[in-house]
Amino acid sequence: MSGRLYGVGVGPGDPELITVKAARLIGAADVVAYHAARHGRSNARAIAARYLRSEQVEEPLIYPVTTETTDHPGGYQGAIDEFYADAARRLAAHLDAGRDVVVLAEGDPFFFGSYMHMHKRLAHRYPTEVVPGVTSVSAASAALGRPLVERDEVLTVLPGTLAPDDLATRLADAGPAAIMKLGRTFTGVREALEKAGRLDDAWYVERATTDRQRTEPLAEVDPATVPYFSLALLPSPAAVPAAVPVAPEPAALGSRVALDGSEGSVGLDGSVARDGSVGLDGVGSVTAGPAASVAADGAGSVTVVGLGPGGRDWLTPQAQAALAAADDLIGYGPYLDRVAPNPRQRRHPSDNRVEAERAAFALDLAKRGRRVAVVSSGDPGVFAMAAAVLEVSEDPQWKDVPVRVVPGLTAAQAVASRVGAPLGHDFCIVSLSDRLKPWRVIADRLTAAAGADLVIALYNPASNSRREQLVRARELLLAYRAPQTPVVVGRDVGGPSETVRVTTLAELDPATIDMRCLLIVGSSQTRASTRPDGTALVFTPRHYPT
Repeated sequence: MSGRLYGVGVGPGDPELITVKAARLIGAADVVAYHAARHGRSNARAIAARYLRSEQVEEPLIYPVTTETTDHPGGYQGAIDEFYADAARRLAAHLDAGRDVVVLAEGDPFFFGSYMHMHKRLAHRYPTEVVPGVTSVSAASAALGRPLVERDEVLTVLPGTLAPDDLATRLADAGPAAIMKLGRTFTGVREALEKAGRLDDAWYVERATTDRQRTEPLAEVDPATVPYFSLALLPSPAAVPAAVPVAPEPAALGSRVALDGSEGSVGLDGSVARDGSVGLDGVGSVTAGPAASVAADGAGSVTVVGLGPGGRDWLTPQAQAALAAADDLIGYGPYLDRVAPNPRQRRHPSDNRVEAERAAFALDLAKRGRRVAVVSSGDPGVFAMAAAVLEVSEDPQWKDVPVRVVPGLTAAQAVASRVGAPLGHDFCIVSLSDRLKPWRVIADRLTAAAGADLVIALYNPASNSRREQLVRARELLLAYRAPQTPVVVGRDVGGPSETVRVTTLAELDPATIDMRCLLIVGSSQTRASTRPDGTALVFTPRHYPT
């Protein structure tokens, strides 16, 4: 028996404007899907966040293109159509497995909403229900304290993407009106209102019902300040004079979820206009780019994804999007365990010492048309899987397989952040593992770095089978650095057993270091102190003495 599809409106921004039914369905769903930009954030998800459960599967549907050009053979429309087809395929896989899927839609699902594209592709195949939501037009009217329509008046809703002359003609003959999709269209909309003789009647409403709500006469608005989270409203001419707009009280938002307010960083629950603006019920835009591209049917690819050094909070939105789009996940078992399970995807864990085999397996899957994500802790380009995949991909049998690298926060950056800024000046990174290079090379590089007075981040400092390398490295560094040189020791930073301590080069005990540690050895200029609260502060000044 298949699952049930729900298109659920979550309203214009205030989480308390979600209907009781919508909240119930969101909390009960097996899978929650939402449109999102390249950065992975989504206003619709942010609004609904308090109703989500940790065990639910999330399916971010990442837009592939907006205003930029595309090399898709079908052009812009071809890329968008392919995206919708792929998104529908992903949701259908869950529905076929008997899972109920809720697709979140900002505002109302059928009012300039992207959900309708899923509805057209899936509603005839699966039991479907659409749950309406409060529209941005209603929210804007409430924010102004001005009725939209009275008695026999007719409300006209227009997209700001119309040509100014066309928009002016329609406005001249209209009564109350709402103009959606502002942002880059604002100048043309203002021109049309002036040409139609209605500029003085128009009000501007931005981010209605959120804690960043703004309302003012449209004629007074600076075009440079207009985001896509806005609309123009011409209320009923029979309405009473506008009440003084009152910003929503923080209490009205409860445990408020911050919404992306910056222009071009929207959570995408709206139809995409050709110029790149997004319906979002009149208040959104898309900024997705090539990083979120969707492979054509039969065209596989490999994306090497950096998970950062710890939990989900360290994962970049771009990495989240790449993981969500994958058909197969490949990686060292403990790293794969950090990725939330998705029943739609296949997972292939392996041992940590089979990088080349893992890379070949990923490339072979991609050659067969699968979209593969190879996961790495930290940044995949720093002592991790990106180099392994690219090296193996040089084999002619995989010459046509696209390989992309999605960066992640490095362990060195994470450890440094816990104590301040020890990497504030020139630094280098050296691995003490001699599994893939001889100790002589490591010693020469440490000597050069120490002689150049660089801060040194030491990866792979010790393991069960490698205990002497750090002992020798410490002795070598003491030949160039003062005994009181600060050393930061971070272990499992970002993980559940995180510890960070500051010692000196003389007092560093190699016996206390293992493979889960990263060391930062200061330069002659690195300073260490203790804050009033007892925590350590370490930084390297940006200026070097002459």
